[in-house]
Amino acid sequence: MDYRVSKSGDYTIVELAGDVDLSCSPDARKAILRCLERSEHTLVDMSGVTYIDSSGVASLVEGYQTAKKKSLRFGLLGVSEAAMSVLQLARLDKVFPIHATLQQRLDADV
Repeated sequence: MDYRVSKSGDYTIVELAGDVDLSCSPDARKAILRCLERSEHTLVDMSGVTYIDSSGVASLVEGYQTAKKKSLRFGLLGVSEAAMSVLQLARLDKVFPIHATLQQRLDADV
């Protein structure tokens, strides 16, 4: 897995790519939680995710719960088909705010 962190407006974007599995999900978790610890609204771009397992999903859930406790906005962007099928199986597609693009998310905030 590769990840990159960038800023866009009020959001910090954590862009994940490749397989998000047990071997690398701790890195994804740290990146997401680091943003939230700095009280930054956080979006996770999953357009490049080719596979995600339960440990990767747990990192997203922890990020969502942390953001909620801190009254921060959190969501997913451009979720790949592979990742979406896992989120749907766990019914988390009904929990996470999911937007196809950053612009859709920004429009939803207005």
